[in-house]
Amino acid sequence: MSRDHIRILWVDGSPAQLGHAHGSAFTADIRAYAAERTRLAAAGTDWDRTRILALAERMLPAHEAYAPDLYAEMVAMADAAGITPAEAVVVGGYTDFIDTVRAEAGGTAVEDTCTAVIVPDHLAAGAGFLAQTWDMHASATDHVVLLGLRPDDAPRALVFTTVGTLGQIGMNAAGISIGINNLTVDDGRIGVTWPFVVRKALQATSLDAAIDCVTGAPLAGGHSFLLFDRDGNGAVIEATPSVTHIEELGNDPLVHTNHCLVPATQAVEGARPAALQRSSELRLAHAPEHLAGGTITAETLMALTRDERSICRRPEPPFDYESSGATIMRPATGDFWACWGVPVENEYEHFRLEMVP
Repeated sequence: MSRDHIRILWVDGSPAQLGHAHGSAFTADIRAYAAERTRLAAAGTDWDRTRILALAERMLPAHEAYAPDLYAEMVAMADAAGITPAEAVVVGGYTDFIDTVRAEAGGTAVEDTCTAVIVPDHLAAGAGFLAQTWDMHASATDHVVLLGLRPDDAPRALVFTTVGTLGQIGMNAAGISIGINNLTVDDGRIGVTWPFVVRKALQATSLDAAIDCVTGAPLAGGHSFLLFDRDGNGAVIEATPSVTHIEELGNDPLVHTNHCLVPATQAVEGARPAALQRSSELRLAHAPEHLAGGTITAETLMALTRDERSICRRPEPPFDYESSGATIMRPATGDFWACWGVPVENEYEHFRLEMVP
């Protein structure tokens, strides 16, 4: 890929205006990405495209009930891009959607994505960080974008995402930041996919309200959600359709990768290939090594995301995952660093979000 920077789209207005701008700006990308995600979702099943999209269609009412404004944005995006709302559920919520496919049809699609950390204030000169890689099937990398959102009725936000997806990682002007790790679970169901949860949390103006967006969601699949605010409060939430566990930020950094860490969520964790389990365990072990001994800075976290022992990944058969990008967010100051593509190969770009009182 020839591009070495992240594409950014600044949009403002109503939900319909946000969605239409998104869909219009990336029409060809969204169509191609949706087709690829729909194909991948059927892996290991005897389902064709029609049955995959019929399952996604059954999930639309849950999305509309959970967040009507975000549903309107998604539908407007889909209409502008020339895809159906069901295709938008698949392209945006793919990693949750395949948990539902597994529950309904016994599929074998898996995704092993992301190494994420929350750094408490006292280890970072009084202003902590939430940082992570975003790892995915390498076909996703060219679809990574940054959205600068200025909604009519919610805080402004910077949102790291992929085309056709409402939001994957982000920080808002109220000082709420959110990151994620995918979890493979066996309790997938008809429900809400994780990008809706991310964006709803970015409408919140307090950490408690953002946490409620996660714990109150009728989830379709499993994720860990990392939340951190400008006052130095944070938590990691391992959330599946049937189980939720919250670990609050203390004096030490919180690190999460792609396997469940507590018995309650482990009880519903799905089987994963041994190589992916080893990868997740290695990343969980390697990340804290970068956070020991001295003040943690943005440069410290850039080095963490570039650790090629396990964290910074290039595609290797049979899974072909890579680090499609990375972010570093500092909600106390409004600083946001984003890197497109494999971090060791590309530079971070700095953005600034003006915080509201």
